[in-house]
Amino acid sequence: MASRDSESSEGVKPHVAPLPLAARIALHWAPRRRRGRGIMAFLGPGLITGASDDDPSGIATYSQAGAQFGYGMAWVMLFSYPLMAAIQEISARIGRVTGHGIAGNIRAHYSPTLLRAIVLLLLTANILNLGADLGAMGEALKLIIGGPAKFYVVAFAVGCAWLEIVSRYEDYVAILKWTTLSLFAYAATVLVVNVPWAEVAYRIVVPSFSWDKGYIVAIVAVLGTTISPYLFFWQASQEVEDQREKPSAEPLLVAPEQAPREIHRIQLDTYAGMGFSNLIGLFIVITTAATLHVHGVTNIETSAQAAEALRPIAGELTFAVFALGIIGTGMLAVPVLAGSAAYAVGEALGWPIGLARRPLEAKAFYGTVAVATLIGIGINFIDIDPIKALFWCAVLNGVIAVPLMVVMMIMTMNRKVMGQFTLPRPLWFMGWLSTLAMAASVAIMFATW
Repeated sequence: MASRDSESSEGVKPHVAPLPLAARIALHWAPRRRRGRGIMAFLGPGLITGASDDDPSGIATYSQAGAQFGYGMAWVMLFSYPLMAAIQEISARIGRVTGHGIAGNIRAHYSPTLLRAIVLLLLTANILNLGADLGAMGEALKLIIGGPAKFYVVAFAVGCAWLEIVSRYEDYVAILKWTTLSLFAYAATVLVVNVPWAEVAYRIVVPSFSWDKGYIVAIVAVLGTTISPYLFFWQASQEVEDQREKPSAEPLLVAPEQAPREIHRIQLDTYAGMGFSNLIGLFIVITTAATLHVHGVTNIETSAQAAEALRPIAGELTFAVFALGIIGTGMLAVPVLAGSAAYAVGEALGWPIGLARRPLEAKAFYGTVAVATLIGIGINFIDIDPIKALFWCAVLNGVIAVPLMVVMMIMTMNRKVMGQFTLPRPLWFMGWLSTLAMAASVAIMFATW
């Protein structure tokens, strides 16, 4: 297009030939990308990743922590926030800098044996977690309206998989973003129960530690819930997807001039998303501490059981909002669990991958989403103790997380992988601190088996 400098001295613009008729018709019917406005348009992978961390399994963990130990576990949510945010920012940087997800980078630069082991364990843990989340969603809807929980499990699974497979990428991301609003259900519950806020504030900033085995296991469970491998894979891969969907965007290795704006966006998106996630987790701990713990209900095994226990203590409104929150968070977490597994498997095997691709363009990728969801349904139709399933999810996530985090930290300081975008020293420090904290929690978990 001619610039203003190219105009003639008489102020007459140079002649531009009109577009051919076929081109004008094509331009008229071409889909137009709307320019997003507001905070929901700015936030993306970080918000969705953080919100999906508060899945029904996570709600069960936070509910048990609050019911068993009251406000004494509130400090863990503040402690885990910078650790979780740092490792998620590192994950996002890997995707945006290299243009490939975590599995793709491990495949390109590290041992195939390491890659296969991590992906296999991730796939197993994700499917177990997915099945447990579907079961919790079915039980929650049964509590609200009655009916067969297993039928609801199938309906939720089919709905999540269908949206993930057939929706346009932009539309699907918008659905996931707005689904994060379901987490405000737990902000609502904490406002309608009687909370001694002065004591809560004190407990948040002044840790109270106990060497009681149950207390240590609860801390390990909370850390394992907030720092989960599937979140690493999802956020890195979503950064790659978003970059590929923007016509002017390139991996930062190719277009380093885009780095200042993109890294700033990643930081704001990630720290806002993880802050939202941990705040909701804190609200769940406070709600169950102020109701269940105070009334002597200290043994909560599932999120649906937590909702049911709230009914006689906190009233029908609190019960209903809490239960609806389980369903809403599950609708977000189930596709993230299936999707992160598909990204990892697809990159490991060199498949065409991505939610922006049409189903026929990435049949194996979408097939993995469908099969993972189908197995998750099947878990609810066989005699598996949901508490044992969650326990083994925690074990597998811990087993995967530590070596994966070590590989990620080494990878992000390797110029062959990251070029000039190796980690700045403060983020490097927080990443290793998060890795050491996770390693310690896994060691304690095995020591107190």
